[in-house]
Amino acid sequence: MRYQPGQRVALVHTSDSHTRLRAGDTGTVRRHDQRQNIVEVAWDSGSTLSMCLDDGDRIAPATTPPPTGDPVGEATGWAVALRRMRAAGAEAGHTAAEWWVQDTIGARVGGDTRLAARRILAGIHDGDPAVLDALPHFSSAGDSVDAAGWELFADAAGDVSGWFGMRIQQRDEAMTVYRDAFATTAEERVAELCHLAASPTGRDVSHLHPDRVHLGDVGVFSGEWAMVVGPDGDDRFEIGFVGTLIDHWNGWAVFSCTRPVAEAIVADQYRLRDQHRRSLREQGVPEDDLDRRVDADLADLSFDGDVLVADQRALSDDPEAIDRVAPDGDGRYVVMGRSWCWEAVDPYACDRIVGDLPDPNQA
Repeated sequence: MRYQPGQRVALVHTSDSHTRLRAGDTGTVRRHDQRQNIVEVAWDSGSTLSMCLDDGDRIAPATTPPPTGDPVGEATGWAVALRRMRAAGAEAGHTAAEWWVQDTIGARVGGDTRLAARRILAGIHDGDPAVLDALPHFSSAGDSVDAAGWELFADAAGDVSGWFGMRIQQRDEAMTVYRDAFATTAEERVAELCHLAASPTGRDVSHLHPDRVHLGDVGVFSGEWAMVVGPDGDDRFEIGFVGTLIDHWNGWAVFSCTRPVAEAIVADQYRLRDQHRRSLREQGVPEDDLDRRVDADLADLSFDGDVLVADQRALSDDPEAIDRVAPDGDGRYVVMGRSWCWEAVDPYACDRIVGDLPDPNQA
């Protein structure tokens, strides 16, 4: 007879006169070496002894205790066991995801890990089988009634013998609960870690997605002028600015921001103007005409003390098109609001973000 790990057995006879075990004592099988016919048993008395079945030792399957006659108690106990299996599956899935991410987008992985993280997130969001099938999944050699099932149940429920007293349907239910918890938690943890890896700030900024940004909310704002083509051919923004959405203008966003963010917008405008100047020079525009051409195509932003100056006179061919924007009572600025086509953008579509990002519970 082959004894399975976790199987309950009772002692029939032992040839060892020095052991304290007596006929009728019960224990749980840990291992059965069929070649040598030795069964290692963890006895309920606290000792662990190997029984040599060819040398006078005898054991037999222990009789399953009769039902308690308490259906409510049995149902409650089963519910507790399933909760423990679910918790164990979730913990194992969390651990598996941590290891999987290390080998996929971790520090020791070469290449653009941010790009890889974005691809994984997109695949999870779209339900792409190629991505979902590559995520960590629980598997065991054999079906739900093998030794792996017993070990999982014993570790989760703290019951080393209960598995072999369960109906096949119960074993299947327990393993289904474990697998589902494993898969769900693994996917959630992978997504969470990919959000961190894909973020331009190293933090999870999914709570700042434009779909969640309403009037009075903090978001990340940019415009078409900052748009570039990413490695996957997707639209990306070279830079995004943190601000609070305060209004809409012709369908575009109007936001307020701190002085450092306003200064970053001014600096980025200088960068765009310099870039445009180089392009015009390469096109053969004379040096003495470069300033006029740049001013005619791009606004000139600067600070005069605490006042933001937006000079668009050449751009609009209007000698009075120069605005001076003072900070509000909180020291915040509205930079080119109701003038530029700002929009709330996905932070993960930005290569760089300027400004202090709120925590998820503060957004």
